[in-house]
Amino acid sequence: MERFLAQLCGTSAARPLPLWEGNTTGHCFTQLVLSALPHALLAVLSACHLGTPRTPDYNPPCSPGWSLRLIASCLLSIFPLLDLLPVALPPGADPGPIWLEVLAGCVTAVAWITHSLALWVLAHSPHSRSRGPLALALSALLPTPSLVLTLLWHCQQDMFLSPLLPGPVARLCLLILQLAAVFAYGLGWAVPGGPGEPWTWTQELFLSSEVQESEVAEDGESWLSRFSYAWLTPLLTRGVHGELRQPHDICRLPHRLHPAYLARFFQAHWQEGAQLWRALYGAFGWWYLALGLLKLVGTMLAFSGPLLLSLLVGFLEEGHEPLSHGLLYALGLASGAVLSAVLQNQYGYEVRKVTLQARGAVLNTMYRKVLQLGPSRPPTGEVLNLLGTDSERLLNFASSFHEAWGLPLQLAITLYLLYQQVGLAFVAGLVLAPLLVPVNKVIATRIMASNQEMLQYKDARVKLMTELLSGIRVIKFFGWEQALGTRVEACRAQELGRLRVIKYLDAACVYLWAALPVIISIAIFTTYVLLGHQLTATKVFTALALVRMLILPLNNFPWVINSLLEAKVSLNRIQRFLDVPNHNPQAYYSPDPPSEPSTVLELHEALFSWDPVGTSQETFISHLEVKKGMLVGIVGKVGCGKSSLLAAVTGELHRLHGQVGVWGLSKGFGLATQEPWIQFATIRDNILFGKTFDAQLYGEVLEACALNDDLSILPAGDQTEVGEKGVTLSGGQRARIALARAVYQEKAFYFLDDPLAAVDADVADHLLHRCILGVLGHTTRLLCTHRIEYLERADMVLLMEAGRLVRAGPPSEILPLVQAVSKAWAQDGHEPDAAKAQSVQTPEKTEEGLEVEQSISDRLLQEESKKEGAVAFHVYRAYWRAVGQGLALAILFSLLLMQATRNAADWWLSHWISQLKAARNSSQEVSTSASPGSTGLFSAQLLLFSPGSLYTPVFPLPKAAPNGSSDIRFYLTVYATIAGVNSVCTLLRAVLFAAGTLQAAATLHHRLLQRVLMAPVTFFDSTPTGRVLNRFSSDVACADDSLPFLLNILLASSAGLLGLLAVLGSGLPWLLLLLPPLGIIYYCVQCRYRASSRELRRLGSLTLSPLYSHLADTLSGLPVIRAARATHRFEEENQRLLELNQRCQFASYATMQWLDIRLQLMGAVVVGAIAGIALVQHQQGLANPVFCLSPLMASASPLHSWTSVPCAPGLASITHLLLCQLPLNAHSPQDFPGLPPTYHTHSCV
Repeated sequence: MERFLAQLCGTSAARPLPLWEGNTTGHCFTQLVLSALPHALLAVLSACHLGTPRTPDYNPPCSPGWSLRLIASCLLSIFPLLDLLPVALPPGADPGPIWLEVLAGCVTAVAWITHSLALWVLAHSPHSRSRGPLALALSALLPTPSLVLTLLWHCQQDMFLSPLLPGPVARLCLLILQLAAVFAYGLGWAVPGGPGEPWTWTQELFLSSEVQESEVAEDGESWLSRFSYAWLTPLLTRGVHGELRQPHDICRLPHRLHPAYLARFFQAHWQEGAQLWRALYGAFGWWYLALGLLKLVGTMLAFSGPLLLSLLVGFLEEGHEPLSHGLLYALGLASGAVLSAVLQNQYGYEVRKVTLQARGAVLNTMYRKVLQLGPSRPPTGEVLNLLGTDSERLLNFASSFHEAWGLPLQLAITLYLLYQQVGLAFVAGLVLAPLLVPVNKVIATRIMASNQEMLQYKDARVKLMTELLSGIRVIKFFGWEQALGTRVEACRAQELGRLRVIKYLDAACVYLWAALPVIISIAIFTTYVLLGHQLTATKVFTALALVRMLILPLNNFPWVINSLLEAKVSLNRIQRFLDVPNHNPQAYYSPDPPSEPSTVLELHEALFSWDPVGTSQETFISHLEVKKGMLVGIVGKVGCGKSSLLAAVTGELHRLHGQVGVWGLSKGFGLATQEPWIQFATIRDNILFGKTFDAQLYGEVLEACALNDDLSILPAGDQTEVGEKGVTLSGGQRARIALARAVYQEKAFYFLDDPLAAVDADVADHLLHRCILGVLGHTTRLLCTHRIEYLERADMVLLMEAGRLVRAGPPSEILPLVQAVSKAWAQDGHEPDAAKAQSVQTPEKTEEGLEVEQSISDRLLQEESKKEGAVAFHVYRAYWRAVGQGLALAILFSLLLMQATRNAADWWLSHWISQLKAARNSSQEVSTSASPGSTGLFSAQLLLFSPGSLYTPVFPLPKAAPNGSSDIRFYLTVYATIAGVNSVCTLLRAVLFAAGTLQAAATLHHRLLQRVLMAPVTFFDSTPTGRVLNRFSSDVACADDSLPFLLNILLASSAGLLGLLAVLGSGLPWLLLLLPPLGIIYYCVQCRYRASSRELRRLGSLTLSPLYSHLADTLSGLPVIRAARATHRFEEENQRLLELNQRCQFASYATMQWLDIRLQLMGAVVVGAIAGIALVQHQQGLANPVFCLSPLMASASPLHSWTSVPCAPGLASITHLLLCQLPLNAHSPQDFPGLPPTYHTHSCV
């Protein structure tokens, strides 16, 4: 290295890079350090802004300031190349070595060419409205001092004395022109970017970008921007400013991640009845397998750290190698860490992108399957679990598959390197280490079995909660909250029983992971010493690093296998759902239309059933023909099969045999079901049902369905939002809105299932004459009703009995056979009691609905609340109380004990090694301790480079002779004792933490359930069921599993960070000088990350609820959706909701990788800097710096974990669970303390 610098600079090997020459800086130092490095930085920052602008339609005119900067940059890229001509052509004044000038000139030219291209891109983007990124402009001005110093250097070379040579004069003129171009560049930057656009100094100082709403993520960005995630700057800036309030504030998905593209792409590989894993492999498998190469290279580079550390420690310990070797080792440590960080970061990022692609494809396929389900449908709760839990577990395969082969490879390489360090002594650790695999395998198997049982209990609990929320009005009317809550708690208790097994098995794994490295280290070092070898710093620190690398694959491999098995279980569950028979109109209906053109419906020897084997009640139609334009009435006793006949014709039953022919099948039907299906939307949106608004038709439909009077008294008219399933409306209003929706679709065939049952006589008469016989008079209608007095004008009446069509004919023949209420009641104005009750109830219900609407607001659907900013302190306090104050304190105390004993073990090992080295080199140690400059308490050398070992003993300890048997026994006994205490503390901490998280999970669910059960009915009117179910499914799962996992990592990393600070502060106080700048950088990075990550996770949780609601809504109204042929519109709506959620998920993943690459690069810089300081210390002979390197190699790890652990999403779920702002029922049992517990079992008020 010294010879290379001396040849490049034309200097001596003793001073290859002189800092000062004469009265100015050295020319080589100026060219390499003050010119080449700033220009390299300029090239890097400029390359981050290369690429296609993310708003391609934005093409503003170039302002004078930007034009001047572009011209100056182009000139500055030409001048360095022209400057090389006088150097290469004679006669030259040889102002410097030619290769130094060529190197500096080429670097300068490349930097300004890159900067010119970046300026052109920015000038044609929204950046042109201002001066652009400030960091880019400052980096362009950084080389200015080198130009000034070079000009002074030229002046000192007596270039103005005669005779004047053309070469030096030309170079001097070019230098002056470069300074003038830099000055022009500065003037161009001072000019405002665009008219009326004032400059704001609050812009981002590094890779800044103005906030643009809905910019496209990643697409069109340069490779450097992709590696550094500079394209995330607008998003992170909005997060810092608190502007991430809704999903539309997040950057749009890249094209290859958009759900619409994924749906088209995946459908090319998917066909009905195929295996899901084969389709996923065909769509995304090849690219995913190619990512294994990144994984392989990253795994190999991970071993460069211990190997180069061993070489560097050997260099420092022996001191016989030249300094260039030490510099190469230090640079290798830093560059290997940088390259490994970039590769592993890109691998993780690309794997997450593949995961999101597979997630979009799977969720879209599952929703499309929901739209195609036949009569045999799984419960809504089970489908929601498939959508939430199972789909996520299936996609965990993406992160586990490459680990399944990467971890064994890492294990094999680690064992080989360990053998190279300690020889056969590694067998002692090898005997213990494999014991972890079968133990973890048993634990993983038990966890998987318990997990399957827990999923079943969770399915039952979510299903029960779905039923409870669906019938919440009835439950509250009868006062059944306590009884139903007890049933839910019973399901939760079974679920917690399985969760308890899982958590304690997790605790066992945590204990093995934390305690085994110490045990293996004891076994290896003991065996190594007993074999007659001497411990050295090189052996110890390299072996410790390799043991840490050994534990990771041993501990993680069973969990990777467990994750793969869980993915297999979830794949089987999803595959069973996808294999459910579809609703297939082509096979259900006859391919040929009815034989006669006037016949629109024909059934012949048709047998239908609700199940495919016909075990339930069957519906048999021997023969039925319905002519075009007929009104067909269907009558019969309750349960005789009237609704089943309509379901059979619409394809909602299994056709066991026979023929069903329908004319105009592709145009769909108008369907009004017996249980009206109402969406959580405005009345107008419910009626339009996706069809374009036609004012004339809309008015006719409202008049025909007698809705004008109802709309006139509602607070917002037809813009009034109705609750889920229309709970804020009366039964008659729901029936008429469902009828109006069917009428507005303008179909040729209508199936009306008892729409007159829920209205009084006057309204029924109006519906009959104005709607069924009026607006629908030209259509074919099948009308089920019990009120036979309205069927006298029917063209044909069908009489059903026990699921069979027994008679069909004109009303005069069929109606006398039906025993029903006398028609005279209707003619004389007398109504049945039920009709009277309905007639009286309707206006009351309307008034009640009006009051409810006014009390809630003009908008019934309340936006889901989202806390902004940092997680509030009361959330932490609430979770602390949920764990239990005593248990929480015990957890923290055991954690501190565990870290203290771990530090004590490291301290004892370092003391042992230092004593061995002192015994071997006693004379050298004595001379070092007596050297000048190292004894003063406040000397500069002591402050900066503390001599001695890593830890300063606070009490005298016996000196160790080299491998004396008594001393070995003493040191090994103490080391094993400390390790045993550490093992006990680790076990205690793991068990206590598992118990605490279980207590918190039980408490949080109980509180949430009680809040929901005690909420008034108005809350359920204004809150979709999917939103509440999301609390009981995703958020409860987060409190059960995700948050404890992340919290465990956070606590362990925090304890490790405190332990590291204690070690550095007590043993090497000079290292504390690095902490303030390092802390500031880490603080800025983590603040920037957390400000955005919190909101992205919260938005991700909020956008998941509409997905659940939409799926539940689709399952409820599937017959209406299919009859109206609206499946395509619902699928597009699902893709829109999925796109918003995927947007949040992708942005959250990208910000995690943004943080990861920065922290890893910071760690690499720290390692390189400390290695360089160690070299300086070694060269100055101040002290032996060997013991500094091992803890510093691990210094980035706890900081990285402590900063990057995303506990905010888990605490966001805790916020949802704890602070769900549910208004308490004004008349809950708690308001009447005198009531007995069984008050609701008696029929009294």
